[in-house]
Amino acid sequence: MLFCLLLACLATCGCRASPQRNPAEAAGQSSSGASTEPSAAAEIAAEQGADAAPPPESTGGFDGRRAYTHVARLVAIGPRSPGTEGIRKAREYIRSELQGFGCKVETDNFHASTIIGSVAMENILVNIPGESPNVILLTTHYDTKRMENFVGANDGGSSTGLMLELARLLCSRKNGLTVWIAFFDGEEAFGEWSATDGTFGSRQMAAKLAASSELKRIKAMMLADLIGDRKLWIKREGNSTRWLTDLVWATAARLGYRSIFVDATVPIEDDHLPFLKRDVPAVDVIDLDAPYWHTSGDTLDKISPRSLAVVGHVFVESLAELEKKFR
Repeated sequence: MLFCLLLACLATCGCRASPQRNPAEAAGQSSSGASTEPSAAAEIAAEQGADAAPPPESTGGFDGRRAYTHVARLVAIGPRSPGTEGIRKAREYIRSELQGFGCKVETDNFHASTIIGSVAMENILVNIPGESPNVILLTTHYDTKRMENFVGANDGGSSTGLMLELARLLCSRKNGLTVWIAFFDGEEAFGEWSATDGTFGSRQMAAKLAASSELKRIKAMMLADLIGDRKLWIKREGNSTRWLTDLVWATAARLGYRSIFVDATVPIEDDHLPFLKRDVPAVDVIDLDAPYWHTSGDTLDKISPRSLAVVGHVFVESLAELEKKFR
């Protein structure tokens, strides 16, 4: 989703900058029955070299290797665009893993009106009750761009792996605030990115919550997108809520990640906008500088367990800061 390097890419975007966009196969069975085991090469990459994840005890309990394994298993499924067998297998995998973590899983099935007709979609929601009814909403999209041979290791895969690992960690402990983790379907546009093409899942959830009394419970939304690149460089997103962005970036600096969470700013259109439009504070944590974005080159070799661990650590500690603020 994101920026493209050339204005000519505007017609194929899954998320958009304002006003211009930036630039494993494996065998085996998962718990859902899908063939989603990462290759031996993927396992070696997760264990060795500069991309190796630090131990979980140094990253707030977040395990970058586990997150990376989720990405590898999703990539092994292949393309995962809405309405396809690939995304059906992906959601089976996600639900199976969440249930294995002991998470309370809910789904919202809906049909989206797209340029190719009505497409069945499904948002997946984890509800983790806390000591306070105030909610922190953590989000990602799990679909991939509708294009040939696009497996979305970074774009869709990395943030989904991140949220699965966060779910494992958060579902097993007592939290001061209630945490919701949403896996959105249909973030990617089917044609040209617009207010009506793209962000189908986040628009569905925001509208549904707005029609109830639940939306006002959300004190902050944190969106992750394209966060697995080996050369991670995350700018502040210009549409995001200022105080929440400051909190996340201050947390990253305190943890020693100032060279990754940098002070440059760029505006991006993404799954946080439907919530911002309804006055929910939101921040988009996203790396815009991937030259392989929306190409068949978005493959597992671009992904670093260490990058996943860094962002996971920042999310865990930012949640702790939000608990101090809203508990």
